[in-house]
Amino acid sequence: MSSETLYDKVWDLHQVAKLPDGSTQLFVGLHLIHEVTSPQAFAALHDKGLKVICPERTIATVDHIVPTINQERPFADPLAEEMLATLERNCKKHNIKLHNLGSGNQGIVHVIAPELGLTQPGMTVACGDSHTSTHGAFGTIAFGIGTSQVRDVLASQCIAMNKLKVRKLFFKGSLSKGVHAKDLILHVIRKLGVKAGVGYAYEFCGPTIEQFSMEERMTICNMAIEGGARCGYINPDEVTFSYLKGCAYSPKDESWGKAIKWWQSLASNQNAVFDDEIQFNAEHISPTITWGITPGQGIGINEQIPTPESLDEDDRAIAEEAYRYMALEPGKKIQNLPIDVCFIGSCTNGRLSDLEAAAAIAKGRQVAEGIKAFVVPGSEKVARDAQAKGLDKVFIRAGFEWREPGCSMCLAMNPDRLDGNQISASSSNRNFKGRQGSPNGRTLLMSPAMVAAAAITGKITDVREFLK
Repeated sequence: MSSETLYDKVWDLHQVAKLPDGSTQLFVGLHLIHEVTSPQAFAALHDKGLKVICPERTIATVDHIVPTINQERPFADPLAEEMLATLERNCKKHNIKLHNLGSGNQGIVHVIAPELGLTQPGMTVACGDSHTSTHGAFGTIAFGIGTSQVRDVLASQCIAMNKLKVRKLFFKGSLSKGVHAKDLILHVIRKLGVKAGVGYAYEFCGPTIEQFSMEERMTICNMAIEGGARCGYINPDEVTFSYLKGCAYSPKDESWGKAIKWWQSLASNQNAVFDDEIQFNAEHISPTITWGITPGQGIGINEQIPTPESLDEDDRAIAEEAYRYMALEPGKKIQNLPIDVCFIGSCTNGRLSDLEAAAAIAKGRQVAEGIKAFVVPGSEKVARDAQAKGLDKVFIRAGFEWREPGCSMCLAMNPDRLDGNQISASSSNRNFKGRQGSPNGRTLLMSPAMVAAAAITGKITDVREFLK
């Protein structure tokens, strides 16, 4: 059983009571909501005549359903318009802060909360969205919850949970040029599998992680859920504190120094006990790309699509399904596979540094003929910062579309969708069947720089060829 890890410390600080079934009533420090999973939760509150118990601890934004080309109201999609209007009504009724379109702070929920300083070390963070694990990059316990649990948190600011085991993932060495945080986490999921993390929290640590920026750390924690872990986290350090200093919701003046001392105390102790430990060498990681229908079906850019006989017996059935759906031949290289659509954005890779990495590849080049390529900033702030650096112009000159902030084609609950059996080079987090809007659409996950390289060549390309 783990002890003296950050997970154990934060868990203990937020325990309210032990419940009869053995689970823990856990206090939620920050509750993030959006327009998709909150309407039913609010309706359940209204039916019972309940109020939101701690409206100051709930923050709302709109992201999943917003169009990225024309965001004028009312939206062309009446269902999307109704979902946003419902969120607006509920937030007004319960005095919840809503970062709406045009507020200057609207964007993907897992992008705006960190950039506003809402996410701080030592918190418990919950949201009706799988990729809430993103916030673990700040030294939090952050987890996605279902609609009924959104209701419970609104009503009680608590949730019933069972404590997880803790697995330490230690990374040594530095990533090679052209290899990014997205490649690292895809490599981890490929090696461990999509179910390995079930019942675990993942602690990402080691010299490699310490070198990463906060945005890179968020990319890693974002996809912990894709490896089966309920949450992933990184111990807070000077990188964390530097990112948070001066943010709108961060502690100020004399409270800042006190906050840092407390945040430092939360890091896993040197003698912390973990339930499991695994070590990786970052120098062995190459640009990684998925070829199948789960984030665990990934390979290095220069590798072949695995053959059934090379896989564990338990993995062969899903591999056969992936071969058929993706129309890919086992034993063939993924490099040079033609693609149709290139998407740069999402809560995984829609931050400023992601756009900078892609723009560095796009600058002075042209999107290949027939390729639809577009960039969707993760928030209004990301868009402003990118435009101040001229990144929008770099992309537009290269033939990319520059869009308004939103979740976009990550899950296609908006007009951004694949058509037919198009193949997408995507910087998002899931490559499930139909994930990007078409029941036959095919998704290949990769880093933003790799997406940009694919857009320029019209096929899957090793981004390192652009860096020689």
